[in-house]
Amino acid sequence: MARRCDFTGKGVQTGNNVSHANNRTRRRFLPNLQDVSLMSDVLGTTVQLRLSTRAIRTVEKRGGIDAYLLSTSSEKLGQKARELKRRIKKAAEKQGAAA
Repeated sequence: MARRCDFTGKGVQTGNNVSHANNRTRRRFLPNLQDVSLMSDVLGTTVQLRLSTRAIRTVEKRGGIDAYLLSTSSEKLGQKARELKRRIKKAAEKQGAAA
């Protein structure tokens, strides 16, 4: 399983551990990823995602997963988020046509 956020694309970064004697050894900075289930109002189901804590905070701030995806441009989203955005748009159009 890749260590990458489904929405923001944030992944592993690399750097150095630097000792007091200035010896440098390579290390990895892992993103804080959480497995979350978010409720989509338009789809009417829960969606399981692996998101960074920053992405979870942004989703909550924007008012839910539907509002977040529809207000964010597709270039800034990861592949899984783009597919989910397409599903939400299609379901929203279907609900609008039925009403």
